[in-house]
Amino acid sequence: MKQMSHLDHTPSTPGKFKMDKSAYPYHGGRLRWHSSLAKLTFWSFVFIGVIFIFFYRSPSSSSSRFHSDPSRRSLRTSSWGGPAWEKKVRTSARIRSRNGFSVLVTGAAGFVGTHVSSALKRRGDGVLGLDNFNDYYDPTLKRARQALLERAGVFIVEGDINDAALLKKLFEVVPFTHVMHLAAQAGVRYAMQNPGSYVHSNIAGFVSLLEVCKEATPQPAIVWASSSSVYGLNTKVPFSEKDRTDQPASLYAATKKAGEEIAHTYNHIYGLSLTGLRFFTVYGPWGRPDMAYFFFTKDILNGKSIPIFEGENHGTVARDFTYIDDIVKGCLGALDTAQKSTGSGGKKKGPAQLRVFNLGNTSPIPVTNLVTILERLLKVKAKRNVMKLPRNGDVQFTHANISLAHRELGYKPTTNLQTGLKKFVRWYLNYYSAAGKKADAR
Repeated sequence: MKQMSHLDHTPSTPGKFKMDKSAYPYHGGRLRWHSSLAKLTFWSFVFIGVIFIFFYRSPSSSSSRFHSDPSRRSLRTSSWGGPAWEKKVRTSARIRSRNGFSVLVTGAAGFVGTHVSSALKRRGDGVLGLDNFNDYYDPTLKRARQALLERAGVFIVEGDINDAALLKKLFEVVPFTHVMHLAAQAGVRYAMQNPGSYVHSNIAGFVSLLEVCKEATPQPAIVWASSSSVYGLNTKVPFSEKDRTDQPASLYAATKKAGEEIAHTYNHIYGLSLTGLRFFTVYGPWGRPDMAYFFFTKDILNGKSIPIFEGENHGTVARDFTYIDDIVKGCLGALDTAQKSTGSGGKKKGPAQLRVFNLGNTSPIPVTNLVTILERLLKVKAKRNVMKLPRNGDVQFTHANISLAHRELGYKPTTNLQTGLKKFVRWYLNYYSAAGKKADAR
């Protein structure tokens, strides 16, 4: 079978819809007490994060640490600049539609970044990618996504968002109207192994980007990826943007929550227009290998057992699985409704837009049901290993209230899990079949 050379069809920019009334299957009351200890814990994380920022950015940092952390590697190994490089940057970012945007997409070789970049390019926006291609998961997949985007006319600059000189140069070459900031250290469990990578990317990297954006003339409007993980230990469902988010269950969640507070600060002081998107368990073709649906597929096909977690008292673990095409529609809707930043050259001239939205599917599915669907699609029986949900930052369930995104962005997910997994499995079999043939040929 041939490797797929295009992404699944992504609808054009969504229009406005009337709100649908939805029934939510889960119930829970608001927490009746506010724990000062929880707040203290959260802000302690933020304080520690600030310390890490200065530590990692200190000139005295040793080169051995620098090279041992994949998230930092591109700062010294990447090269950029010169007439030919600038021509590629300008060509990729050139707007080809009336009233189009010029968008810098960070994390462009990532799962969501690839799909968003492709969708923007298809509708005529100028798109320039930025990615450091670290090896948190197989860089070969990222390079394949890069090749996919190159065929679509999207150039990805290899570099790190903490490289201020590179960011400044990009804004000198292209007066970006928008930034879609998707670069981040993802994954809840990996934070227990490499906490510094989360602070480096999700906090220090975000600040580095905002510092450059605030000085730009004109300042771009910024849409960035937060996470549903910010709801942490909140027990009220479905999760609403108005709910408390000061009880993170993981360092990853704490860094994303810190990002939301940082966004508020730069909006307030410098007039940057900022929109945060809380993604709920995104899945689909070209996805991340560290996600359950992805490695479940791999292990089922290889005859390995897969872990099926359950909560206390055999409670169901469920996720609000959201198909990538629906996430893309939300991202484009956020860009299309983002107002201009009000500052110039680092000085605020008036109040600026500040928003945050849930992007989910509104229908949590038990993980056991996910496995059953995969068994049917793969025609292979899974070896299930049921175990208690570990205390590693994972939460028992997620469930998005998307009424605000529906009203403000015209966001309306249309892909159910059965349909979405069918598309993923088709891509997975095609991609790894082609990859296997290439490996055999070598």
